[in-house]
Amino acid sequence: MAHLVEKVMDSYNDIFINQRDPRVDGWLFMDSPWPTFFLCISYVLLVKVIGPRCMKDRPPFDLRRLLVFYNAAQVVFSTWLFYEMAHASWWYYFSKFTEFLDTIFFVLHKKNEHISMLHVIHHGCMPMSVWFGVKFTAGGHSTFFGLVNTFVHIVMYVYYMMAAMGPKYRRYIWWKKYLTNFQMIQFILIFSHAFQLCFTECHYPRAFMWWIGGHAVMFFFLFSEFYIKAYLRGSAKLYMNGTSISSKANGHTNGHIKHANGHANGKANGVANGYSNGHANGHANGTIHYRGSSTKETNGHIPQTEDTSINARVRRLVCMSVDTSLE
Repeated sequence: MAHLVEKVMDSYNDIFINQRDPRVDGWLFMDSPWPTFFLCISYVLLVKVIGPRCMKDRPPFDLRRLLVFYNAAQVVFSTWLFYEMAHASWWYYFSKFTEFLDTIFFVLHKKNEHISMLHVIHHGCMPMSVWFGVKFTAGGHSTFFGLVNTFVHIVMYVYYMMAAMGPKYRRYIWWKKYLTNFQMIQFILIFSHAFQLCFTECHYPRAFMWWIGGHAVMFFFLFSEFYIKAYLRGSAKLYMNGTSISSKANGHTNGHIKHANGHANGKANGVANGYSNGHANGHANGTIHYRGSSTKETNGHIPQTEDTSINARVRRLVCMSVDTSLE
């Protein structure tokens, strides 16, 4: 047993001491992988267990001004990282911790259902993944991944910031669907760049080729699933970075609910007695009247129903022009 422990320790020291990039010695969290690992685990526990329990009996926080400031700061930070990527590998690693706030704002706004598996996987594993890159291969081939990702984040946080600024800015973020396309393209670029080493040699560790390329492939398929549900099927409410957008929306907003198009009781003013999400045939004080014949208690919410009648189709066309508001 003692021999086995000694062998494990020798392997650990060989990997994390002998194989390290000595330029990062003394940098915060770079001497050992454990601080980063425990911060990632703490993040998952905070947003999935501790945070929701603490917020259970509390009202949601009003975070609009904080979210505008936060996203503006992320735009500036990502722009600086993009410009200085060759010299800022540690700061790129650090930025993965600041992005934990994306999910924490969800918790504070009591939108726990928006914390999807994609969201938690993405934010939960990135710091640990980037730690290995900074520890062993800072600069060179590895910087392409960070360079592309920071450029995408510049665009992404501009979108989030404008979404958090209120309804009057909605007209300027019509391109939310293309933001998802942009994110998917980045993963194609990253794994294509990584896997080129299968056909050429530049003395870059093959393990990191598979590490970076594998992450890009995984996230490409996760984002593809999101895209299919949000735009091709158009049937699910999907969420990213703090805001929800209803049916056939991107889900790329930050910190507020957008009340999607919908009408109740045949009204054309876009206001329902409750939250409307999609299209229902009627609503009255938490009770839905289905085509004047039967009722169903709904606790103040209109469920999504599929109505293919001519009246329903006309109503959908009218609803599409209704302005929406923040919660």
